[in-house]
Amino acid sequence: MSKLYRSFLDCILFSNLFMALCSVAQAMVTLQLIGSKPVYPLLGLLFTSTLCLYNFSIFLSKPRDPQKSSFRRIRWFFKNNRLMVAFTLLSVAALLPLFLMLSVKSRLLLIVLSVLSVGYSLPIFSSGTQKFGLRNIPGLKSLLITLVWTLSCVLLPIFEAESHHLAFVSYTDAVILIAKRFLFIFALTIPFDIRDLFQDSKLGLKTIPVVFGERKAYLFCQLLLVGYVVLLFVFRSNGFNRDFFALGLTSLLMGWLIFKSEWEKNEYYYFFLMDGVLILQYLILIAFHLI
Repeated sequence: MSKLYRSFLDCILFSNLFMALCSVAQAMVTLQLIGSKPVYPLLGLLFTSTLCLYNFSIFLSKPRDPQKSSFRRIRWFFKNNRLMVAFTLLSVAALLPLFLMLSVKSRLLLIVLSVLSVGYSLPIFSSGTQKFGLRNIPGLKSLLITLVWTLSCVLLPIFEAESHHLAFVSYTDAVILIAKRFLFIFALTIPFDIRDLFQDSKLGLKTIPVVFGERKAYLFCQLLLVGYVVLLFVFRSNGFNRDFFALGLTSLLMGWLIFKSEWEKNEYYYFFLMDGVLILQYLILIAFHLI
């Protein structure tokens, strides 16, 4: 890998710009599935809020000496501290005007999601002399991440599409969409917990891999994907259409990446290939519609 290419990849991945693009892609998946055109204020808000929250989380967890961290991502982030502060401040500045462009239902949902997101990282609870955030509650770390992502990338787009009269989604269809995406994203979060198994154990985080072990966690990932494919099959619309094959193919690719992650611990593998599935799902969906 050339030095210039690696520098560019580090900037995109470790600044969380790529993660912000993933949230936009997942919202576009929802809009595509419900037959809606893009709602740009929503996409802008998802991009800036994801960038802001992920950077905020890293700033809060700053180690004493970042350059001695075993994670390349942490070393790069704090080596480029001024750039990351600028990115974060710009995203915060854009949030309010974008927030005001959304419907009332979307604003209310965003307030709830913001509380959950901030509570995930901030030590707002206490037990004796020990302070902790929501992620320290046993089993809640992956569930909370999955819930916030699912509601942000499924329910928010539905609210905005309906608000702009671009689509109408029944209560039943909305619940099914949320259930499918929940299983898909939940399966993706667990390999990251497996990668961080040793660190989470030291921090006292009771994640699924910490409680049940690495092997059972990998098996659970695959079971979640099986559940996702089952829902795709049972609740497919208009028979075996393009959406079914596109989403099914993405789940197979993701299952293979999760299987391979049992041996692959490279940060680029996780932050580019694993997270990249969230963007790839949208690209495959569009490609099938162009065929």
